[in-house]
Amino acid sequence: MISVGIKELKAQLSAYVARARHGEEIVVTDRGKEVAMVVPVSREREAITGLLTSGRAAWAGGKPRGVTGTRIKGKPLSATVLEGRR
Repeated sequence: MISVGIKELKAQLSAYVARARHGEEIVVTDRGKEVAMVVPVSREREAITGLLTSGRAAWAGGKPRGVTGTRIKGKPLSATVLEGRR
């Protein structure tokens, strides 16, 4: 993991993005204090993007609404969670 100031990051942004693309994590500093990180895209995000691009999944940008029409046997999950909190 490397550390870089904002001024240097702005001047060499393409080079730092390339390093992140190859798996390196970059800590961004402002006056010597860590303020942010530039990290590679996670495998999970790549998988989701692949599903969206291939058309096997769709997302309208909102929160997931859950699956409709699915029946689960037994008591509701919320009841199980409440029992575990007692």
